[in-house]
Amino acid sequence: TLAGSPKTCSNPQTSCKNTTAVSDLCCFNAPGGQLVQTQFWDTSPSTGPSNSWTIHGLWPDHCDGTYDSNCDASRAYTNITAILQSYGKTDLLSYMNTYWVDINGDDESFWEHEWAKHGTCISTLKPSCYTGYTPQEEIPDFFQKTVDLFKTLDSYAALANAGIVPSSSATYTSAQIKAALKSAYGFDVTIQCASGALDEIWYSYDVQGSVQTGLFVKAAPVGQSSSCSSTGIKYLPKSGTPVSISTVKTTMTTSTTSASSSSTGGSGIFSGSGYLNAFTSGSQTGCLISAGTWYTSGTCATYTATASGSGFTLKSSKGSCGISSSTFTCGSGVTATVFTASGGYLSYGGSTTFYAAAVPSGSTQQTIYTTSQSVSVTFQWQAL
Repeated sequence: TLAGSPKTCSNPQTSCKNTTAVSDLCCFNAPGGQLVQTQFWDTSPSTGPSNSWTIHGLWPDHCDGTYDSNCDASRAYTNITAILQSYGKTDLLSYMNTYWVDINGDDESFWEHEWAKHGTCISTLKPSCYTGYTPQEEIPDFFQKTVDLFKTLDSYAALANAGIVPSSSATYTSAQIKAALKSAYGFDVTIQCASGALDEIWYSYDVQGSVQTGLFVKAAPVGQSSSCSSTGIKYLPKSGTPVSISTVKTTMTTSTTSASSSSTGGSGIFSGSGYLNAFTSGSQTGCLISAGTWYTSGTCATYTATASGSGFTLKSSKGSCGISSSTFTCGSGVTATVFTASGGYLSYGGSTTFYAAAVPSGSTQQTIYTTSQSVSVTFQWQAL
């Protein structure tokens, strides 16, 4: 379908920051001027990849945190998937099927709800704001913009880089979580909890111009409140498979692009005691045992990570761990190697990819190499 075009806005004002009344609500979001990209962390049941948050929606809150909802029943469309397909948005749909998912498995109904409740209240997406309007063309604009924002907001990495990772036993404080997210985003964000566990993050923007073509300006939230207690917050693990780090999402801001480009160095979340879980072909397959070998049918070894120089060293009950003759090994006579972390994964020589001759099975252990073998494997730290 060939669409019309959104209205061209010259020198638009920024929503929630205007000093005079603005009458053209096609170039100025009002009254819903605080656009909030909301994300879920669902664990019961789990939704989406095990190392990524998922999309809740894009909400046009008023500048004081109140909001309107269900603003146009005539545009409460019940065929979002078909509309996106009619506009050739197959890549967008594929992404949404992974990252914008319903806890009950009914993604289409979830998308319809988010559009009808919130999308119809965005003033700049009204049909009258398009030249040569084609029916329902605001649908691809709304869903594409929400996904584009979400792709810049990797909450999992922001938390992991501060040592906040999913755990069935660890707890965190609200201040820790909010500080980690603010460090990545640049502004305060709002967090929500259910049954004492972190399950939502809200990122706020003001918009200079329209949602379709305007500039989203990061902002501190106004009028939002958190449902999390100050301490003892759980961040529970998801079941399911992780997405590979290279495809997760881009980093949050220019201020963190520099931070994240250096996140291949440093200790990241590797500190204290933990397991080194093995991932191959996107799913967890066993872990490392005390000699540094890969095993799939026994108890994982407890490793100790200790900060050293620009990274950290590893030790098991057998002794220090190091790379010798391109082989990962742990023992009493081993010289400790300084490793680094990247996105929660073990990294050596700038790469998170290690190798083995095969995937271990039964009682067979496999040696881990840093040079190419037939199987690629990565190792994710699980703090204990």
